[in-house]
Amino acid sequence: MATTHVSEQEARKVAEAARETEWRLPSFGKELFLGRFRLDLLYPQPKPDPEMEKKGDAFLAKLRTFLEERVDPFQIERDAKIPDEVLQGLKELGTLGIKIPEEYGGLGLNQVYYNRALVLAGSWNSSLSTLLSAHQSIGAPEPLRLAGTEEQKRKYLPLVARTHLSAFLLTEIDVGSDPARVATAAVPTEDGSGYVLNGRKLWTTNGTIADVLVVMARVPKSEGHRGGITAFLVEAGTPGITVEHRNAFMGQRGIENGVTLFEDVVVPAENVVGGEGQGLKVALATLNTGRLSLPAICAGTAKYSLKIAREWSGERVQWGHPIHKHDAIAQKIAFIAGTAFGLEAMLEISSKLADEKRNDVRIEAALAKLYASEMAWLACDEMIQIRGGRGFETAESLRNRGERPVPAEQVLRDLRINRIFEGSSEIMRLLIAREAVDQHLQVAGDIIDPEAELKDKGKAALAAGKFYGRWFPTLAVGAGQRPGSYDEFGSLAGHLRFAERSSRKLARSTFYAMARWQGALEKKQSFLGRIVDIGAELFAITASCVHAKTLAVEDPSRQAAAFELADLFCAQARRRIDRLFHDLWSNDDDDRYAAAQRVVEGRYTWFEEGILDPSGGGPMIPT
Repeated sequence: MATTHVSEQEARKVAEAARETEWRLPSFGKELFLGRFRLDLLYPQPKPDPEMEKKGDAFLAKLRTFLEERVDPFQIERDAKIPDEVLQGLKELGTLGIKIPEEYGGLGLNQVYYNRALVLAGSWNSSLSTLLSAHQSIGAPEPLRLAGTEEQKRKYLPLVARTHLSAFLLTEIDVGSDPARVATAAVPTEDGSGYVLNGRKLWTTNGTIADVLVVMARVPKSEGHRGGITAFLVEAGTPGITVEHRNAFMGQRGIENGVTLFEDVVVPAENVVGGEGQGLKVALATLNTGRLSLPAICAGTAKYSLKIAREWSGERVQWGHPIHKHDAIAQKIAFIAGTAFGLEAMLEISSKLADEKRNDVRIEAALAKLYASEMAWLACDEMIQIRGGRGFETAESLRNRGERPVPAEQVLRDLRINRIFEGSSEIMRLLIAREAVDQHLQVAGDIIDPEAELKDKGKAALAAGKFYGRWFPTLAVGAGQRPGSYDEFGSLAGHLRFAERSSRKLARSTFYAMARWQGALEKKQSFLGRIVDIGAELFAITASCVHAKTLAVEDPSRQAAAFELADLFCAQARRRIDRLFHDLWSNDDDDRYAAAQRVVEGRYTWFEEGILDPSGGGPMIPT
């Protein structure tokens, strides 16, 4: 399939247009990377709406009952399919329209309760949460809500809220994390009444059973048409649409994910969402809050891992003691507990920010997605290790020999995709880094020459020092906090003071790198990745302290326990941050990069002798 390439400059212009409005809003993450620790943007948390709580809690109770009484999670795993009666039951409960306003037939719940529903469903079987997330986070409801016309909303939102499942079709055989290369064509009809779509889409989650599709396709530029990637609402029953294949994966076996072919599919002009050429803008806006669904699923998995680790380590006895008494296991349990609390804190804080709509949450949502997918994987892996051989054994096998069917290995398999879904960790780091560096460029102005590379470290340090000494005196190395800062957080105040100091250090490190490498900085992906990882850890520390304080206010009886969990997480995160700061400037990145090039060039192919490749030979990607 031929692919049309778009320059990096054009793709960047699209991204900048998508965030034009949001940049006017405050953002904790944005300020954090500039070294300005704006705790006031996160604390105090907004007071819950009693009516929303009443509706949300009632819905979650119904969902819990439905899952426990009418859904067999092990059947979904065995059959690699969500039964039709389960899907129908989810529709009747209103789970397809959790966030859709009541005026359009939805439940009208907020992001907080939507994410709590995903946690609940995902802990029962992750294919359920994936189905709901693919439908509502990136499927038709969110693009319609954000960019749809009133006519489109009134026609389609009541359908996707109750009866019609939706899917989002962007990826192609040769298009993954670079959406600007979309090749599926949408050619305007001669009479201007619509478009004719031709192309093939890969990894269409829900695509094999969806009723409504959101399809990204390229409109050629012509007279009367600005052209560009455009979002289309396409009814799945339209002639010319063929589901060619249902994909199967190492995990998430119950999801309906396929390859969809479009052959001369006619779509009415009124089904364009957001305007011609605005497809990437619609997609980016959708993902701003849509990405929060994955942190919800990951946070739920971390909490489930904690539950299993706690119960198993309390029963399992080795060498005369329950295994939680052995230091090696206790360290793992502590890591899981702290991580689970940190992930829930990031999720709750980000969700509330999204609901308030007073802040730009793009960076926070992206950080939460990146961090949760990475840390939940580590927590689940430690749970598997604590379970030992039983962690490697399937739930069905455990059940057949009379043991409790803990699906530990399934949970790990299901979780792995979250580091790839909706932006791989590597891409997320680059996207967040671009936002962070762009902020510095906006305030630095002409001090940075994007075409140059300043190799003189002394000049770089001098440039950074002069810049921040003039524009951000509070970022100076010796800048301190006022006595008693954050004392209202009690024993957690020290962690917030650490986060504030570290945010200034992060900003100084970023600008020093800009002065040192100039335009070559964008190629220093390992360096930028560490900058982002530090920011993610700092956001997680702050969120944990705020979440613990909020829980203490809501239920004083839990204050001591909440503060202990927050302290546990923050202590672990601080050690990781110290290592990341060290590795910014002391690493073997260049040597490893050079080694990787030699590997791919074939210098070491002799070392691959003595193995067999069951996949055979030939190209990895078909032409």
